[in-house]
Amino acid sequence: MSAFPYSGSQSGKTGYKVRIGEAAQAAGMTSKALRFYEEHGLLPAAKRNANGYRDYTSETISRLDFIRRGRAAGLALAQIREILALRDAGRAPCTHVRDLLAGQLADLDAQIAELVALRAAVADYHAIAAAADPEACDAERICSYI
Repeated sequence: MSAFPYSGSQSGKTGYKVRIGEAAQAAGMTSKALRFYEEHGLLPAAKRNANGYRDYTSETISRLDFIRRGRAAGLALAQIREILALRDAGRAPCTHVRDLLAGQLADLDAQIAELVALRAAVADYHAIAAAADPEACDAERICSYI
């Protein structure tokens, strides 16, 4: 899918401008999210036309698409901002992105290990609860299952 999927005669051309709703739709997000990213420095401030509406270009939509993909990969906005700053400075951010993704994988592996351990503990508690008589619950212990 093109990053600029509009059928107008100018769509897809560099420098073509659309309003915030069209830009948000093209990037797969809401207008509110687009404004949020602009306010937090992930997007350059949109130029305003004579009647005060923000105009967004295909380059902005490509940037929004990258932000969306970065968020989908679990990257924090600060990390995405770093990546964008590298690109804006004319440097290829791919090595930095690879390192961030490696860190993300390590974090996910640790979270999965914690969840597996938690699941085992909950399964043990459930087995105790399933085998016990609820009427024999000791009031001093609140609940003897856990």
